[in-house]
Amino acid sequence: MNNLKVFLLMAGLTALFASVGGALGGQSGMVMALVLAAGMNVFMYWNSASMVLRSYRAQIIDRAQAPELYDMVDRLRQRAGLPMPTVAVAPHEQPNAFATGRNPEHAVVCVTEGLMRLVDREELEGVIAHELAHIKNRDMLLQTITATFAGAISTLANIAQWGLMFGGGRSNDDERGHPAAALIGIIIGPIAAMLIQFAISRQREYKADAVGAEIAGRPHGLANALRKLDAYSKRIPMQVSPAVAPLAMVNPLAGVRGGLSSLFSTHPATEERVARLMGR
Repeated sequence: MNNLKVFLLMAGLTALFASVGGALGGQSGMVMALVLAAGMNVFMYWNSASMVLRSYRAQIIDRAQAPELYDMVDRLRQRAGLPMPTVAVAPHEQPNAFATGRNPEHAVVCVTEGLMRLVDREELEGVIAHELAHIKNRDMLLQTITATFAGAISTLANIAQWGLMFGGGRSNDDERGHPAAALIGIIIGPIAAMLIQFAISRQREYKADAVGAEIAGRPHGLANALRKLDAYSKRIPMQVSPAVAPLAMVNPLAGVRGGLSSLFSTHPATEERVARLMGR
């Protein structure tokens, strides 16, 4: 069901790009925006791991530095059928974790120092299994694709905004949309693309929870860890860029949930994640 929802959301994002592109810039505008966005995101795809680690100030470790953590990752990745990822630790008090990397062969699993101090062994296994599930599901590739489309729509909107401001544009009606449609696209298009992108991220979290519970062999450790991480993330701030916040297991920039704010969250509500894990 989660995969079907992601497919439908991806189809919606593609249709949104086509409709907004046609309204704002015609075929040539669509192609230009897609090429620009794809170029930026290809760079991010290939360099994501090092950039994310720098943003979290994380340090790569070996077995000698943290044998229990390293062996846990090794054991769980074998159970998941994955190559051994790079293991890293970030110097943050907030308990959290993330996975990044362009594919399973170049993946990174990172935990914070606060996580290591807070959770017990079973809970840590659940967290590691969740992050390995993201690697197994190739969520980084999906994130790059959705970011490409969302970025292309924003690029189209910016181009059209400048065109309307300075009265530019082509005279051929096939190559330029109606001004009213362009104005709607400038306002609504990027917001809609962002909401779809966030909805895809939330569905991938549900999927990673389910697969993570399978890798760990039981859902209880992950469910208990989610409760703890959610509670502490709201009490202990983390200084991290909003651009990399969606990668974390729980929102490291957690604020007030509910209302419109839930629409703009890349993470589903923890209560719902726990309920799904426990089959309620």
